[in-house]
Amino acid sequence: MPPLDSQIADLLTLFAKGEPLESYDPPTARALFHALSEGVPLPPVASVESSVIPGPAGDLDVRIYRPTTEGPLPTIVMFHGGGWVVGDLDTHEDQARNLASICDAVVVSVDYRLAPEHPFPAAYDDALAAARWVSDNVTTLGGDGRVAVAGDSAGGNLSAVVAQVFQAEGRELAGQLLIYPATDMTSGYPSYAENGHGYFLELPTMKWFSDNYVGRVGRADRADPRISPIKGNLEGLAPAVVVTAEFDPLRDEGIAYAKALESSGVPTTYMHCDGLIHGFFAMGQHSQTAQLAIEETCALFRAVLHG
Repeated sequence: MPPLDSQIADLLTLFAKGEPLESYDPPTARALFHALSEGVPLPPVASVESSVIPGPAGDLDVRIYRPTTEGPLPTIVMFHGGGWVVGDLDTHEDQARNLASICDAVVVSVDYRLAPEHPFPAAYDDALAAARWVSDNVTTLGGDGRVAVAGDSAGGNLSAVVAQVFQAEGRELAGQLLIYPATDMTSGYPSYAENGHGYFLELPTMKWFSDNYVGRVGRADRADPRISPIKGNLEGLAPAVVVTAEFDPLRDEGIAYAKALESSGVPTTYMHCDGLIHGFFAMGQHSQTAQLAIEETCALFRAVLHG
C-alpha cells in the first residue's frame, strides 16, 4: 500500500486535536465544519451569482459559477458533501470554482435541506428538483443544453441517485462525477475497518451522519436505491467518472459502484488516489498531492463533457 501523503499526515495531526463532529449538536457541528473552509484561497472564475430556484418545500438557494471561457458551455449541477448533515454553499465554494474553471462549465451549486431537521427524502427531493429545474432552464443559465451532475461524498450519493432518476424519466444527462461517493448503506466493506479511524472520516461520524439522514429506527429502508444507489438500475446511465481515495472508509463502496457501472455497460472512468483521504477535494491548499488529484479529476470530467 502506498504511504499516506506527508502533507495530509500533518493535516490529520491538526484534526486530531479537535473533538469529533458527532460529539456536538448539528448546528454546532455545522459551524465547526464551516470553519474548516474559512480563509481558503479561491480559484478565480468570471462571475459568481447567488439566486433561488423553486424546490419541493420552498425556494432553494443556489450559487452559479461561470468560467472565463466564453459560452455556451455544459452545465454541472453540484451537490456538496457533508454527510447530509453539515456542509453548504460556502464550505464547497472552492470545489465549485475548480469544477467551473477546469471543466469549462457553468456550475450550479445547490443548498439542499439538511438532516436531522429534514431527514430523507428531503435532500433527495431537493437535489432532484434542482437538477430538473436546471435541465429545463439550461439555456437561460448560459448552458449549451448539456447537463451533468457532480458531488463529493453525500453529494456523490445524490448525484448518482439523480442520474438514475434522469435515466428512468428519459432525461438527457451528459455525465456524472462521483467523488468518493456514499453508494451503499446496507453492508460494511473492508475499507471501513482499514480506514475507519485516524483518517478524518471516522466510523462513529459515518454512523452519526447516516442515522441523522435515514433515521435510527427504520425510518427508511437503507436498500432503497434513493439511499443506496448501488441497489438501483444502472443500465443506460450517463458516462461516469468515479474517484476514490486510498485511506478513505468509503473507498471500497466507491470501487464497487464503479465496477457495477462498468458491468452494466456504462462508460466509466475510475480514478484511485494513492496517499489521500476522504475530503481531499477540499484540501488542495494543504497538499500538493491533493491539488494534483483535484486537477486530474476535473480534467477527466472535462473530457467527458467536451469530448
